[in-house]
Amino acid sequence: MILYTPLSESDIFPSSENAYKNRECINYNGKMIIADKTDDGSYQMVQLISTDPQDYLDQRYIPGTFLS
Repeated sequence: MILYTPLSESDIFPSSENAYKNRECINYNGKMIIADKTDDGSYQMVQLISTDPQDYLDQRYIPGTFLS
């Protein structure tokens, strides 16, 4: 089966439900981002979802970045 999607394989076929309970899809500066919500209420970026290749070159959207 071939699946064409901008999402990663782990987002489509998660290993366990508990691993993703803090994960949310949020809008940050007009960009769709998948982020993990931390205990203090901030977000840590996991993945940028965009069709614009220039968005992936922007230093603000590096996975692992804490969003404020």
